[in-house]
Amino acid sequence: MSIAFLSPECAALGLAAVLPLAAIVSSARRAARVRAVLGLSPRPASALAAPLAGVVSLSFLVALAAAQPVVTRAQTVRARVDAEVFVVLDVSRSMLASRRPGGSSRLERAKAAALALRASLPGVPVGIASLTDRVLPHLFPTTDELAYRATLRRSVGIERPPPQGSFLTTATRLDALGALAARRFFSPNARHRVAVVLTDGESLPVAPTLVGRTLRRPPAVVPVLVHVWKEGERVYTAGVPEAKYRPDPSARVTLEAVAAASGGVAVGEEDLRAGIRAVRRVLGRGPTAIRGERRSLLLLSPYLVAVAVIPLALVLGCRKR
Repeated sequence: MSIAFLSPECAALGLAAVLPLAAIVSSARRAARVRAVLGLSPRPASALAAPLAGVVSLSFLVALAAAQPVVTRAQTVRARVDAEVFVVLDVSRSMLASRRPGGSSRLERAKAAALALRASLPGVPVGIASLTDRVLPHLFPTTDELAYRATLRRSVGIERPPPQGSFLTTATRLDALGALAARRFFSPNARHRVAVVLTDGESLPVAPTLVGRTLRRPPAVVPVLVHVWKEGERVYTAGVPEAKYRPDPSARVTLEAVAAASGGVAVGEEDLRAGIRAVRRVLGRGPTAIRGERRSLLLLSPYLVAVAVIPLALVLGCRKR
């Protein structure tokens, strides 16, 4: 653990304490002259101690806060060397569907599930990919949770990128999942490979046997298909349901067929825990190695500003008296 200052030059703001200190001393001198004229006994010097101490403490805390002290903690990160997971999010237009205008969309719920999944797999490299009529990687498997969150927030969005062959609301091709095994999505030393696919399952015609054959090819990629779908959801434009879109009630059956053909599992979004258990079961236990350090930063300025309220209250209280 170490402490650093992001803007040490700003600590010069503490020099501003000269002004209130001068004001306190000047006020005390005027009060002493008035008391002498009136024949009153002079106030003890200790009466100035509290306001002076308050101003000095306040200026010190403000100067320290302005310098932006940061506590840095470094922690060694160990990760599995034989296992990797890809989280694949369907970003076709049908993932905009929700129960009502402005409601939680399928993609928003899929992103929440992706975060929960990442949190449940400490020490396992996890990557992110998008699915439309193709699968594209956005982040290769890593243990860097900050990179994972940033990629999920900034890079994953509806039709980002758009499908190549269709501009329809339903443009997903579950057949495209075969690319996870056919192309270099996983590192060569990853013997345990899992693809968690967050999708509404509303796909163009799919050949489950063909997808299963490709994913089973050693080293196999085991799919965990999470059905992000609720009855009655529609895609809204300016608060009006799009006439060309209708939910596909057979989507769950399609996902189950793909899972059965490829040795995976299909679960509903309401049963994400079952999906996580399936992922852990496939990954099992294996060797780990040091994969760098995880650094966390704690900015102390907000806490210093909060503490500065105490000497400020002391100064104001003394002034009222």
